[in-house]
Amino acid sequence: MQLSGQERLNNSKIELILGNSSKRFSGVTSTMLQVASRQRSIIPLATLGDCFLTENIDSINFLSLAKICRRPLASGRYRVFHARRNNEMIQALILKNIFQAKIKIVFTSTAQRHHTAFTRWLMNQMDGIVSTCSAAANYLQRPADIIIPHGIDTTTYYPCTNKNECWSQLGLPGKYGIGIFGRIRKQKGLDRLIDAALPLLKKYPDFTIVITGQVQSKDQAYFDAQMAKVKQAGLLQQVVYLGELPFAEIPAMIRSMTIVTALSRNEGFGLTVLEAMASGVAVLTSDAGAWPEIVREGIDGHTVPNNNMADLSTKLAAMLASPETLADMGKQGRQRVEQHYTIEREAESLVNYFKTLNS
Repeated sequence: MQLSGQERLNNSKIELILGNSSKRFSGVTSTMLQVASRQRSIIPLATLGDCFLTENIDSINFLSLAKICRRPLASGRYRVFHARRNNEMIQALILKNIFQAKIKIVFTSTAQRHHTAFTRWLMNQMDGIVSTCSAAANYLQRPADIIIPHGIDTTTYYPCTNKNECWSQLGLPGKYGIGIFGRIRKQKGLDRLIDAALPLLKKYPDFTIVITGQVQSKDQAYFDAQMAKVKQAGLLQQVVYLGELPFAEIPAMIRSMTIVTALSRNEGFGLTVLEAMASGVAVLTSDAGAWPEIVREGIDGHTVPNNNMADLSTKLAAMLASPETLADMGKQGRQRVEQHYTIEREAESLVNYFKTLNS
């Protein structure tokens, strides 16, 4: 007989609990789900919260989890609760301090900013702190115990066999795409791409900027201002806005690009760059997030200093002038991801770290 998810959990003696508290799908949610899909083959796990779960990942409710965690595992080891948000740290601390749960709590910090006093207090209650890159770790008052970069599912993000065919299937103008992905707001730097590209697009008519992502009402004026620049330059045929695409369509869109840009003013980690590199696409990034640690200058693409528009324009011009070089960069980027930034590597590294908490 097929057991319910809750029955499977009660019989599996789960060892890892993953926070899943947000009802809004975000990069944090995406990371958690992708890593969990690999971790479940290494360690019995469940999420606290059932939002956005795939069929192969189980969830557990709070009271059931509190009951299970009254005692340690049969081996004597404590279960591990992995939190990625403040409210997940709070959930874990309630379990531990009020329900006397026998757990170790780990928090992953990706933010490149100084945490609030409350967040710092929460982090000081953790049994372990993970950061995803050196830049984020440098903001922590309590040093990270380990740096484990995010990884990418290379079976979802992979290169086109025939880039020209992939592009033609999109039905977009030109021959080459310059993609920018994610919710549109000033932080993400669409204006930087527009300002750098508009003086170049007439010289390179085969290139088309492809913009995808939601525009919230509070960001509509910002987006309209960027498109007004495009209209004034007479380049509406070379700048296309596709709106917010279903998540399942994003990988194919990314691999069809010739360049993917990520020009954020600030960033936590920034998975888009790894997704593009895994897809065999050259990247052009700001120095936010983990990108300076990931992108090898002139090999996988280019990284430019924040607010250095002159450098951005120079690097973009060089990329548009040499599509052949961009293809080589894409190949190099794919190899780098395969060697250092796979989702399997992230999942295994986290589980290995969790095991040290009970040693």
